[in-house]
Amino acid sequence: MLKKLTLGAAFAGLGLISGCASILSDSNYPVVINSNPSGANFVVVNEAGYDVHSGVTPSTVTLSASDGYFSSASYVVKFQMAGFQEQSFQLRAGMDGWYIGNILLGGIIGMLIVDPATGAMWKLPENANVTLNPVTASTGLETMTIASIHQLSDEAKAQLIAIN
Repeated sequence: MLKKLTLGAAFAGLGLISGCASILSDSNYPVVINSNPSGANFVVVNEAGYDVHSGVTPSTVTLSASDGYFSSASYVVKFQMAGFQEQSFQLRAGMDGWYIGNILLGGIIGMLIVDPATGAMWKLPENANVTLNPVTASTGLETMTIASIHQLSDEAKAQLIAIN
């Protein structure tokens, strides 16, 4: 009987000193960085403006979901590729669902100390995907006018090419 009571007290103590998200989740997450078309150069920049990762798409990088005690991380992923417009993607950590489990399992210590201190209360998205837009050159010399065939002269109609 005393053995069971001691074992039960030990498990209860573990529950009080731990955080639910810290046990069941993580504070660093793999994020797949991808672009369409693939082969784009990318740089991941943190909130302080420092480059924390760089590479070529597709790639997987591991990023911290926390930016300090009770503070979620935020990153900007910048994409560059010849012939395409530079593009950015905002990557923000959100609340990890396991953090709410502290109400039932982790208690006040897990909710106010352990999970915020370890960063396990936050979770990053699994993907950062962008579609790059091609760069279009404009000389300013050419213009396009949309008109009905009935508005064209006979000479302009003779220059039309049928598309099947």
